[in-house]
Amino acid sequence: MSIGHVAIIGFGAIARDLIDILSAQDAAPGRMTLLVRPGRAPDVQAAAGARVSVTSDLAALLETLPDVVVECAGHGAVAEFGVNVLESGTDLVVASVGALADAELAASLEDAARRTGAQCVVPAGAIGGIDALGAARLSGLISVRYTGTKPPAAWAGTPAEDACDLAALTAPFAFFEGTARDAARLFPKNANVAATLALAGLGMDRTTVSLVADPAAAENIHSFAVASQALDFTMRLAGKPSPSNPRTSRSTVYSIARAVLNRHAGIVI
Repeated sequence: MSIGHVAIIGFGAIARDLIDILSAQDAAPGRMTLLVRPGRAPDVQAAAGARVSVTSDLAALLETLPDVVVECAGHGAVAEFGVNVLESGTDLVVASVGALADAELAASLEDAARRTGAQCVVPAGAIGGIDALGAARLSGLISVRYTGTKPPAAWAGTPAEDACDLAALTAPFAFFEGTARDAARLFPKNANVAATLALAGLGMDRTTVSLVADPAAAENIHSFAVASQALDFTMRLAGKPSPSNPRTSRSTVYSIARAVLNRHAGIVI
């Protein structure tokens, strides 16, 4: 069964990989459309090929009644397009989960979804154990602590550079300790996992986060510990960095693809 018409906002590393992954499925989309910035459409169309159509007009895109819109373009795209997508009654899959650390934006998205019956879907992304965390939340959570460890180069261009000389590190260095909300705000391209855990668990202000640059790390390491009334558990995942963006774990795009494919699966896990 085809998953219908999939619209994707953006044409960066995640969007490009998502197109390839969805195209390779037996239930490949019957149609895919990219929403990109004005002026980019001709170049994007040439790069993406005949598998997709390209537009810069959100209203025109929504008039074609896509089955789902997948945001793959950063926090700004969630703020710019998210509410309009949901107000059209179209489900939205959000890759840039850290955008929801903005309490006003999160409330606007939730309000739009409730009014239209659409859903704002947050995929697990680079992390696992969200099912266990969500179940533990119902029992009463005590604490959730996340540590994100990446090679120094993955933190280039972020406030980590103000805390240490990334290129000179010879040992792991924790340059941030704080809440998931602050982590998502200060490291918008690196802390989506912290935001996902916060949404599934104790919230943005009660989820504690440590961010680490480790010169010995060859992968993006995500680890977290949960204490609750029902169960205590820890999890550690070593995500292979995306070849085109070392800030992002390669598994992220597969999680997004799963969220899209599950929409039309007969048995959903």
